[in-house]
This record gives sequence, structure tokens and C-alpha cells, in this order.
Amino acid sequence: MKFGSRQTILGATGILMVCLVGVAMLSGQAAQEPKPQMAEELFKNVQILKGIPVDEFMDTMGMISAALGMNCLDCHTGDSDQSWERFAADTALKRTSRRMLLMVNALNKDNFAGTRSVTCWTCHRGDLRPKVVPNLAVQYSAPVEDPNEIDILPAVSGGPSADQVFDRYIQALGGTQRLANLKSFSAKGTYVGFDTHHTKIPVEIFAKAPNQRSMIVHGAFADRVTTYDGRAGWVAAIEKPLPLLPLTGGNLDGVKIEAMLAFPAQVKQAFSQWRVGASAIDDHEVRILQGTNPRQPPINLYFDESGLLVRMLRFADTPIGRVPTQIDYSDYREVSGVKMPFRWISTWTDGQATIELTEVQANVPIDAARLARPAPARKPQ
Repeated sequence: MKFGSRQTILGATGILMVCLVGVAMLSGQAAQEPKPQMAEELFKNVQILKGIPVDEFMDTMGMISAALGMNCLDCHTGDSDQSWERFAADTALKRTSRRMLLMVNALNKDNFAGTRSVTCWTCHRGDLRPKVVPNLAVQYSAPVEDPNEIDILPAVSGGPSADQVFDRYIQALGGTQRLANLKSFSAKGTYVGFDTHHTKIPVEIFAKAPNQRSMIVHGAFADRVTTYDGRAGWVAAIEKPLPLLPLTGGNLDGVKIEAMLAFPAQVKQAFSQWRVGASAIDDHEVRILQGTNPRQPPINLYFDESGLLVRMLRFADTPIGRVPTQIDYSDYREVSGVKMPFRWISTWTDGQATIELTEVQANVPIDAARLARPAPARKPQ
């Protein structure tokens, strides 16, 4: 994905990547329905990616955008950023994309028993046109290890077990008892990313053990609220295709694990199996724990030499492949005897954002409304 080439569009439109099939008819009442809307119920001119929730459909747009190194208006008409309805118009690239999706689906069905072994990224790798000539520089240069590979490298023989890595993590944070004493916290800080034109804006976080969390980004025109109440998750934002977007599948699992990492004593029990691996991030050795559950994408946790968590990598399944979200943690500081990261960088196929906390208060009362289903976002009058 070419972030630099996409900053202007991301900042100007304030709309997440929509680079393929066609979009757009908002339904004001849809957010109130208990069952998540399917893509074809909300958007016009969806011809192939039917039968998936809206948030998963948006993930497929990000996947295609990342694979081709393009942004919304490259695939859609140049005026599509004016309204969601205009994304429905057909273009030559959209018609080509539909044919490519059918081709990829057939490849996987005929050769890999339906498993998504081939995706847009398999051939394009950030370029509109797949490479057809061998790259000798790549062939004969030193291999570059990607710590974000789903198939993690096995740890060295005699290395620590998953339980030992978790135990060291808990001790590095302050120990079992101090973590148990942390029941809630509120935090204030700044948020900056492509969607803010690289301008810092205020952010607030409210969290309650064991796994409730809400983050409010105070934008210039409206707030963006992401909430997980312990069972369900939502995003309320004016730039989303729904004013209150229910989170499903890997997106719901993602906000759940982010909420649990605020009170990490329960993280080990969240996955039925853990593998231990080793790699490097920025030339620093890291220990990887990969957690898996049946019928769910894995999660990778990366720990530095001190035992602290420095990266979390999660995935959301879509009909065209897995979409990664990477969060890098740093600047750990002690709050009521517990070390907490005061800086994290979130990177996903639709952009990148940095959060820096300036104030954290532990064990404060949290208004229940802060951790409940948020109100739908409203555009300023």
C-alpha cells in the first residue's frame, strides 16, 4: 500500500476506501436493526460481493486498494467523494475488478478446495499490473523476513513456552496482583492520522475490566466513537456508510481483543491454542505468540526482550482474503503500579493513525453510557 500517494484523497474525502463494486444508498433506519445489514441491502450496484455485512464489505475495498496501490477515486468516478450514491456508477476498472474476482474464486475452487490461497495481493503486491519478469535484484539479495507473516517461524529449540512468555509479560506489567487491582481507567490524549489531515485532535478512552472499552476521537465536525460493550461492537462516525456501523466477524473479534489487552490477565484464555515463534522488528528480536481458535483468523502478539507487548497483529476474513490490522505499542509508563503503553500506532489497509496519551486515571467510576451502544453519528447542521 502506498500511503504517500493516498494522503490527499483520504484527508479530502474523509471516507474510507471504496475501490470496487459500487456503493451507496444510505438507509436511516438500518442502524437500528438488530441484524447487521448486508452490503447489497445498503449499497447500489453490488454484483458479486453479496451476502456479507457492511463492515466486511468495506474491508474488501481496503484489501483491493492495498493490493493495487490505489485509492477510492482511482477505481470510482472522480466525483464519488461528493456522496455515497456516486460510488455506484460503473467504470472500466470496476468491471475489470469483477472479472478478476470471478477468476480468483475459480482458481481457489478448482485448485485449492475453495480455500482462499490466491488473493488480489498474490499477484499485484501493491501495483496495478502484476509483474511478469523475474526480478534479479530480489532473487539474489538477502531475504527480508516479514514478522507479520501468518505462518510464524518456530522459536529456537529450548526457548520459552507460551505460558512462560505470558508469565513474563504479566510480570513486566507489574505482576498478577497489581493487574487484578486495576478495574477501570479513563485516558486523554491526541489522535493524528490521514483522516485528520495529519492534525492532532483530542481523544478520550474509557475502559472497564474485564473487556469493555470505548474510544472517542473528537473531530472538528463530529466525534467518531468505537465501542465494545463486552459482547457487541460499533463505530459511530459520519464518514462511515452507516451512522452507526455494527462490527461483525474479525472486526468484532478485533475490538474485543483490544479491549482485553487493556486488562491483559485474561488474554491467554481467549484462544484455545498458542504457538511460540521468533522474529525481529526494526532489527530488535521479538518473541511471537500466535493464538488460534476454530473458524477464526489467528492473532499475533509480539514481545520485546523486556517481556512487554510491542505489537499486536489481527486479521479480518473477507471473501477475497484476510485483511490485517497492526498496532504497535510503546512509551510504557506506570499507572497505579501497572505499566501501560502511552503511545500506539494503528496501521490498516485504509490508513494509519497515532495515539499519544497525556493523562491516565486508574480505578475511576465509568458512566455506563460510555460503554454502551453509542448514538448514531450526526452530520453538523
